[in-house]
Amino acid sequence: MSLEAWLTALVVVLILAGLVAGLASPSVLALSGVVVLLLLGVIDATEALSGFSNPAPFTVGALFVVARAISKTGAIRPFTQWIMGTSGHTRRPMIRMLAPTTVASAFMNNIPLVAMMIPEVNAWARKRGSDASRFLLPLSYGAIFGGILTLIGTSTNLVVAGQMEEFGLEPLGFFEIGQVGLPIAVLGVVTLVALSPRALRNVRSPAAAFAEDSRDFSIEMTLAARGSLDGSTVEEAGLRHLSGVFLASVDRGDSVVAPARPNTVLRGGDRLRFVGRVDQILDLQAMKGLHHVNQDTIREVTGPGAGYFTVAIGHDSPLVGMSLRDAGFRSRYQAAVIAIHRAGVRLDVKLGDVVLRAGDALVILTDPEFARRWRNRADFLVISPLDDEAEPVAPGRWRTLAVLVVMVATAAFGILPILQAALAAAMLMIVLRVLTPDEARQALDLDVLGVIAAAFGLATAVEVSGLAAVVSDALISGFGRFGEVGVLLGVVLATVALTELVTNNAAALLMFPIALSSAAAAGVDPRGMAVAVAIAASASFLTPLGYQTNTMVYGPGGYTIADYVKVGLPITIIAIVSVVVVVPLLY
Repeated sequence: MSLEAWLTALVVVLILAGLVAGLASPSVLALSGVVVLLLLGVIDATEALSGFSNPAPFTVGALFVVARAISKTGAIRPFTQWIMGTSGHTRRPMIRMLAPTTVASAFMNNIPLVAMMIPEVNAWARKRGSDASRFLLPLSYGAIFGGILTLIGTSTNLVVAGQMEEFGLEPLGFFEIGQVGLPIAVLGVVTLVALSPRALRNVRSPAAAFAEDSRDFSIEMTLAARGSLDGSTVEEAGLRHLSGVFLASVDRGDSVVAPARPNTVLRGGDRLRFVGRVDQILDLQAMKGLHHVNQDTIREVTGPGAGYFTVAIGHDSPLVGMSLRDAGFRSRYQAAVIAIHRAGVRLDVKLGDVVLRAGDALVILTDPEFARRWRNRADFLVISPLDDEAEPVAPGRWRTLAVLVVMVATAAFGILPILQAALAAAMLMIVLRVLTPDEARQALDLDVLGVIAAAFGLATAVEVSGLAAVVSDALISGFGRFGEVGVLLGVVLATVALTELVTNNAAALLMFPIALSSAAAAGVDPRGMAVAVAIAASASFLTPLGYQTNTMVYGPGGYTIADYVKVGLPITIIAIVSVVVVVPLLY
């Protein structure tokens, strides 16, 4: 292996390690890797910047704008409650949810689609006494199924199409990937309906815990020095028989009295920890001599319309690795964190000291404008009210749907290339005043676009350095004994494993040159191999971090990684087998 191949392999391994460890955002790591390879002379400036001249990131960016218009106007909202219906316990409404979700995801970005559906599913479940956790993970998987049906179903397909052009192949047709993806989607939906109700029967979402458990949340109050309660016992202060909450402990800094007894004497400065329903917080505030530890924030957010929200921390959130105190959460977001759920379990610790991780679900008290301020930012992947009331929608629903239909039709029938169709649709959203220019700018996920653009340079380095040939030789050596199907299986397995560790776009771009090199050496049709990589890169069903929609439902659904494995492993096997069987029949 040449020196350039070794250097490229080292840079790629360091990037993957950084992504797994969450050392920085994916775009920063990918761009840094490209710069290092450029400085080392592995690639030249043209190759390093090839992603910025490729249509893929611009097409994806335009589709982000279109998706934001759909989300803002609630274009699909009138159908959601009707879709799930009023009858059936789990399987029937799941079928009614999965079928249209899969179809819709084929024609719009699945991230805003899932974001719109989460509060709708919560509302449906609450009204029928069910738990949304039965439906949220299948919702994410259904959106992934839709992504492998059309060219615009997911950004990964557009990335692979862009790479195909770079390597001299004809780009993907609008429905071409669906020839392989449709059997996976159909079998996947059937598997979800059959297995997920039993696999998820013991899962409990934070929203359900909030509504049902009267002792699930804790509130800390400070006893005012020289106040009316200073020097009183718990009994005398009237804190023994409270409605909905009880006094669990008294923290004096150097000692903790737990449990607090009726004759415990209270002192000014004591931190009193109450456990119970957080909706009783205003009753506690009304007591003279007690102040909430988040008093300043509570005063700001308990005006008319204030309420409780759940938010999920994504892997690229700036809050990952920081405690609430270090992040200055209260002043930064004008919100008070009431509870933190991790892997379906509420953390029963001092909240300010908890170091946040990707997938954590925060229950917060804030003002009604919180959702509007932070919905399109990387800080929180999901923002939904705990009362399950959907965000008010803006006018322009029918204009948005009309533009979407025209965009899909012109691209599907070859009237316009997908880049021109998507850019025209994004421009029309602004011209028709569905979005303001500022809203369109905010809709762009710069981290995703940065990863796509940078990964083209990384993929070029993998190819020109000879690393792709080395890895493909290893794949052929290991799987070549099983013929062309064996080589295809090796590429698919490697791509599936990689996409569970890093972003799906990065996995597709890194595996693409290796896949083409393997195809050339084994006599496999390169076009079929490209389609296999696109589908395998989207087949992320085993972890909450491999695909953004999986992360979005992780916290709100109260899931653990084991839940993803139980539900996702059969679907992953279906995807792998389907690709290996169907691709050779078509190419």
